[in-house]
Amino acid sequence: MTQKPSDIVRLDGVTMQFGTVCALAGVDFTVTPGECIGLVGHNGAGKSTLMNVLAGTLPPTSGSIRISGQQQIGYTVTAANALGIRCVFQELSLCANLTVAENTRVNHGALRGLGWRRRAGALITAKLDEIFPGHGIAAGDVVEDLSIGRRQMVEVARAFTVTDAPLHLIILDEPTSSLDSHTAGQLLAYMRAAVAKGLSCILISHMLGEILDNADRIVVMRDGAVVANGPAREFDRDRLVSAMGAEHRQGSTSIQAPSAHGEVCVRVRPAGDGSAIELLARRGEIVGLAGLAGHGQTRMLIDIFAAKGGHSSGIEVTVSTALIAGDRQRDGIFPLSSIARNIAIGSMRALRRGFLISRKHEDELGETWRKRMRIRTPAMTDNILTLSGGNQQKALFARALASDARIVLMDDPMRGVDIATKLEVYDLLREEARKGRTFLWYTTETEELENCDRVYVFRNGSIVAELASHEITEEKVIQSSFTEAA
Repeated sequence: MTQKPSDIVRLDGVTMQFGTVCALAGVDFTVTPGECIGLVGHNGAGKSTLMNVLAGTLPPTSGSIRISGQQQIGYTVTAANALGIRCVFQELSLCANLTVAENTRVNHGALRGLGWRRRAGALITAKLDEIFPGHGIAAGDVVEDLSIGRRQMVEVARAFTVTDAPLHLIILDEPTSSLDSHTAGQLLAYMRAAVAKGLSCILISHMLGEILDNADRIVVMRDGAVVANGPAREFDRDRLVSAMGAEHRQGSTSIQAPSAHGEVCVRVRPAGDGSAIELLARRGEIVGLAGLAGHGQTRMLIDIFAAKGGHSSGIEVTVSTALIAGDRQRDGIFPLSSIARNIAIGSMRALRRGFLISRKHEDELGETWRKRMRIRTPAMTDNILTLSGGNQQKALFARALASDARIVLMDDPMRGVDIATKLEVYDLLREEARKGRTFLWYTTETEELENCDRVYVFRNGSIVAELASHEITEEKVIQSSFTEAA
């Protein structure tokens, strides 16, 4: 290909091989100034690998990288930053033991000398205020004390900050996956305004509406190759799904269900004067938790999980529970273990033969759920970190569903999962609910709430509204989220 003078980036014939796995198969990719490229594809399609090459974190097996017309040799993260290319990775890269200001300093060598913490704090706070008004994050907050949504906000704001190095291109890999709809809207509006001023952006998202509404050009990847590339106006949801190779379903992605009338297996009584709403979950129900991120939904799931079939501080749980963590890197996966072991860890009692765990039965369990969840891997004995983020999330689903838990607590579990997998999981949840399993599902994707029998809306740590299945709309959820007493 001939480099156009206007191209910021041109990748020609880029390949990436991980042992016997071909993650990228001769990809050509360009970015021009002032455009937003929507990059879509299934989990494992090669999107994040391609962006890691562009960000300088992975050297390609072969192919060429040109930035602003210049061939790059020994291309690294440092070189990418100096050339104005930043990346917000799907798996967040903040240092958990550092403050927000100190994490900002990591990306900006110009912040040195006396008073650098103050300057770094002012820089990141100003950008957070600009992108996410009302964010509630202080420069001195330690990152590990922040919710995953607030960490995502810091990561995004840090990428947009500028000191001595320019900013020409920003890569946003699933940037809204941990954000509620309100905060995600703030980010996407800021991104479009920045693009209008000449910044280029690559937006990776499994939420196809975000791509169709915000991208100027759409690139679709499948099996490590680009299979479609064109102006966004030429695409609709059907064409995107078809290009990714997924089966299309007519109508809504939700599966409406009859109300369950089984026995109560979870009860959470509110503290205080009794004016707040009590949470109930019955056998065979899918109960949604909604509202702005960070308003107590995750805390309640953790408290219910801690109760473990007993009573604790107003929480009554009558059966066994499993938790699918929203922050898979910190709370979900076992990074030193295989994919099969990560799934089997929730079923150890069932796999025990005498005093030992049966390796044969562990492998059989892993293979069963590899097929059922369509985990993309050459071998279940490979380390869990060899999987893409979405496939890691599939493994966490498999762990919970393979266990004997009768209640499954889900903390925004679809983060980074592609549309085809979501549709399969929705069916799987309904199938398990019909068998009597109960699900408590916190999600930041409002359309997913349509899969629920009932929804509780949270505000400031309390339930402020209960919506029956026929009442669940985005408007009602947002209205309740901003109302003191719904």
